[in-house]
Amino acid sequence: MQKRMGEAVARVARKVNDTVENKTDSLDLANCKLMTFPVGIYKAMRSVTEGIHHISLANNELKSITSRFVTTFSHLRELNLAGNYLHRLPEEITSLLHLRAINLSRNRFRRFPEPLATVPSLETIDLEENEIAEVPTEKLASMASLRSLNLRDNPVGPEVRLLVRPLVPFDLLLSPEEPIPEA
Repeated sequence: MQKRMGEAVARVARKVNDTVENKTDSLDLANCKLMTFPVGIYKAMRSVTEGIHHISLANNELKSITSRFVTTFSHLRELNLAGNYLHRLPEEITSLLHLRAINLSRNRFRRFPEPLATVPSLETIDLEENEIAEVPTEKLASMASLRSLNLRDNPVGPEVRLLVRPLVPFDLLLSPEEPIPEA
């Protein structure tokens, strides 16, 4: 067990060092078995955080994302948090003024993460395979940059199915409606 943990920590450290040394705009910590975002990464990456535009934390075991994460990586354009245990986002997500795409598929959201509705540059929101039943349709309809909202495999209410073009300027992806069983 400790050996596997040590290998996981070494893998994360290698990926962070590669990003810092090569001054790339991406940090890929997908599939690293992270339960939280390692605090040491903030210090290790402080000289390059403004240049980080893409972060993948997909397929980890994250239960939350902290406000510190959001404010540290304030120049993000893409954030992939798919395949975690998230059920809410920090309010500070609204400060990500450059964020164009966020992937929150395969998490535990029961409600649409409303702070996303005020991110001005957001073009793509992927919330496939969550537990979302209610969606703030009016707020979404007013999102000028939104191009695609994926709500497939969510128990969304019938009012969401009424959000069709030209009422909303974005593509709404939903699972096919289940036929109503005859009595």
